[in-house]
Amino acid sequence: MARITSIKGRILYNSRGSKTIEIDVISDNKYLGRVCSPSGASVGKHEAISFPQNKPEKSLELLKNNEKKFHNLDSSDLKSIHDTLREMDSTPNYSKIGGSLAFALTIAAVDSASKALDIPLFKLLSKKTDHRFPFPLGNILGGGAHAGPGTPDIQEILICSTGSKTIRDAIETNLEVHKELGKILIKKDPTFTNGRGDEGGWAPKLKNDQALEVAAKACEELGFTLGKEVSLGVDFASSTQWNEKKKKYIYDRAGFENTPQEQIDFASEIIKKYKLVYAEDAVHEEAFEEMSALTKKFPHVLITGDDLLVTNTKILKKAVKLKACNGAILKVNQAGSLYDALEFAREANTNKIGIITSHRSGESTDAHISHIGIATKSKMLKVGVVGGERIAKLNELVRLAEYDLIRGMVEI
Repeated sequence: MARITSIKGRILYNSRGSKTIEIDVISDNKYLGRVCSPSGASVGKHEAISFPQNKPEKSLELLKNNEKKFHNLDSSDLKSIHDTLREMDSTPNYSKIGGSLAFALTIAAVDSASKALDIPLFKLLSKKTDHRFPFPLGNILGGGAHAGPGTPDIQEILICSTGSKTIRDAIETNLEVHKELGKILIKKDPTFTNGRGDEGGWAPKLKNDQALEVAAKACEELGFTLGKEVSLGVDFASSTQWNEKKKKYIYDRAGFENTPQEQIDFASEIIKKYKLVYAEDAVHEEAFEEMSALTKKFPHVLITGDDLLVTNTKILKKAVKLKACNGAILKVNQAGSLYDALEFAREANTNKIGIITSHRSGESTDAHISHIGIATKSKMLKVGVVGGERIAKLNELVRLAEYDLIRGMVEI
């Protein structure tokens, strides 16, 4: 059993160039676990606060003043580490210490423990022997909060190589579609500057329907059939369109408004027309009844809650009761600590809710979520397609393929 002997933090920068924190946890004076916290742009109102007063320096100051409370704890004992964090901050959203500190400290601790035990992190987090790879899910065309003016209102059009049998083939297929889409966009608009959004998806000046059409065309140009070898997904991020005062979804870039029923019809038409395998946040973050209607209508599509659930076990239980989704995004920093996130995963798996472990738009080059995706039996790993901070997660999956402990891909 490895014991925590020191903890150190520093200010670093994420993929958007914003300040964040990195935490080092050392066990037995030699085993280093190091984690840099990400942050999101499309943020649910009920998720953990990243930093107190939006200042990462505050989190580090609190850590420095309380570091010794963690000394001599078993670095693999997430419950004890979580409980110690909760002694410092009992607020539901980690508003005193920041969810980013809880994220980085808990994952760095188990990263240190895995090195002390000389086993991969996923095996430390899950003792089961039937580990499988989640399907990589990546943003190929971006809009909304992840891209600039003129891009689609829809935040992400995603690719998933649902016909792949190996992790390398799945990654290469996603890369191939991303590249083909880039070629099509240049042909369509010779002035296209190869601009990309926060997560590496192309960011062209297109309306929603045009964006979906070119994404489908890229798959077809490569000889793929939608819904077979590859499938598209959409993150609607509908909370960014929802106007509480008007009780309507306002699509400023496309120039139209939807009532709640019209939004269900809008999402349904896209799901059917493009044979989506995945639809995220098709309605706003508190529209449980509308999500339930979509889930009932499309039982074989991952109708997924992100802003709806914010990796919160209590909210997930409500969603299960209302049958409001059959897919759930797992973002550790939404929950706060890794312990919180694993409790959420247990609840999802118990109720047969498909887990999609996800990156954030402001990312680091760490690859720990690749291990977390495997350990939680995630159906998909939403980590992007290109960009150093995205490729880092995919490259880690390729390395993990060398372990005999992982047997092929999960079933979607």
